[in-house]
Amino acid sequence: MKKDTTIVTAGRHPDDHHGIVNPPVYHASTILYPTVAALEEAARTPFDGVRYGRRGTPTTFALEEAMTALEGGYRSIAMPSGLSAITTSLLAFLKAGDHLLMVDSAYDPTRRFCERMLSGFGVETTYYDPLIGAGIAALMRPDTKVVFMESPGSLTFEVQDVPAIAAAAHAGGAVAILDNTWATPLFFKPFDHGVDVSLHGATKYIVGHADAMLGIITTTEDAFLPVKRTTAVVGTTVAPDDCYLGLRGLRTLGVRLARHQETALTLARWLAARPEVDTVLHPALEGCPGHDLWKRDFSGSSGLFGVVLKDYGKDAVTAMLDGMELFAMGYSWGGYESLILPTYPANHRSATTWSAPGPSLRIHAGLEDPDDLIADLEKGFERLNA
Repeated sequence: MKKDTTIVTAGRHPDDHHGIVNPPVYHASTILYPTVAALEEAARTPFDGVRYGRRGTPTTFALEEAMTALEGGYRSIAMPSGLSAITTSLLAFLKAGDHLLMVDSAYDPTRRFCERMLSGFGVETTYYDPLIGAGIAALMRPDTKVVFMESPGSLTFEVQDVPAIAAAAHAGGAVAILDNTWATPLFFKPFDHGVDVSLHGATKYIVGHADAMLGIITTTEDAFLPVKRTTAVVGTTVAPDDCYLGLRGLRTLGVRLARHQETALTLARWLAARPEVDTVLHPALEGCPGHDLWKRDFSGSSGLFGVVLKDYGKDAVTAMLDGMELFAMGYSWGGYESLILPTYPANHRSATTWSAPGPSLRIHAGLEDPDDLIADLEKGFERLNA
């Protein structure tokens, strides 16, 4: 099936639910078994079917089935947040004495987990240039067990050579993990490019309405059991209501993402022509680091991108942002609302140096009319210049 059809149909089994179109919200903790044999059979297959509330309900399984169909992996696991998807996946493949290669442009909470938790467990992390490509083979060590990618980076938007990096990881016996939140399953197919574990902050575009926390892990067949067993041991679980909201958001992902893409490109091109702007960091625009890789591997772009301003002071940027009417300030993205934030990439680098002539912003293009968003930005630039 084409992707838009898969979005609408995957994970739906009306015949199992009295003909109901959407999978109902199953609230459950205890599951009852009629016989000792049934109880023991459930213990032998703990990751299949309804076994205990923490292991998931039919609402959970519907979301996982739909995401698996879209990602093209073996199986998916719903998680309570995108960060929990990241941390649990890392824990699944790392132990004391192991080495992790982490992209230098990673989401800052990912870095904090490496520096505050993994280091205490005896796992060494080496950060690498997001544009290293096949050159990452030189950083591989006998004890390297995971190579982690985020493409594009969530602040500076470098696009990584995922196939080359995944090939180097596999050649060294490591697992290739990708944070695929920016592109969603619609614009990047991780398992077609050698990834073993694909992660989503489903709070973002999957939920799409800024009202639920959710993460998704999708894996190859070989990687599934290590990750699933780790989620069971750690005790992560997702509320069925949040899975329901994830499913509801998923059904409109295609039409929403098309609008996010169109509006973001309109804003990015308008911003690129502004005298206040030094650089627009949008993977679909020429000049953005890794743009050629985006053209090669991606089928579209989402609504999140960055802007580097000319040399303006903090007071001027604050005046610009404090007066915005449509662009709100908030740390998430992927919802229907437009967002804008000041960012400080230099504070989150160790393997590479971030240098820019002025302050940087991160913009998420929502579903408002682009002309109104441009008018809001134009007034913002007036305050910036004043």
